[in-house]
Amino acid sequence: MSKIGSKEKIRRFFLANIGRVIESHELQAAADGAVQYSRRLRELRDEEGWPILSHNDSSELKPGQYLLRHEPSHKERPHFARMISAKLRAEVLDRNGFTCQMCGLTPGEIDPATNRPARLHIGHIKDKSLGGKDELSNLRSLCSTCNQGAKNITAEKPSTIWLLSQVRRAGRDEQKSVYEWLKSKFEGQ
Repeated sequence: MSKIGSKEKIRRFFLANIGRVIESHELQAAADGAVQYSRRLRELRDEEGWPILSHNDSSELKPGQYLLRHEPSHKERPHFARMISAKLRAEVLDRNGFTCQMCGLTPGEIDPATNRPARLHIGHIKDKSLGGKDELSNLRSLCSTCNQGAKNITAEKPSTIWLLSQVRRAGRDEQKSVYEWLKSKFEGQ
């Protein structure tokens, strides 16, 4: 009898719950308490192309909530080996002062998005799917929240003053849309 891994258990759990919002504690339970369940979830999303939404993708979801709206297509996505050496990881963390380069959290600080202690990961500035390399100049330290949300879209976290300047420059309708989105995101928190 072969043992079923935590990623396969999470895969089966999502397929059995298509269209239902899933809480992170449910995923961890589905993976029999595996500590690395969030990594397996990222592998499904990033490496296998599963359309699993999180609060970074949909304002209707809160941190720690996930949604698979429909069964994933069976198109193969390129697989990349996770081959960042321990030495290179240490160099990146040391260079970045053991700090998330997008939000500034350090390991163990409470992440306001999840209310859990922050963990640092090594992320690519230019994603491997876009031709980025596993080299010091293309790597940075990111907390779990920023690493999950950064996916192929940004090299740097915009400053608060820059964001405010963009909202101030926008028209009234756009400003109202930003307000409505922020209101829906933070209601009930």
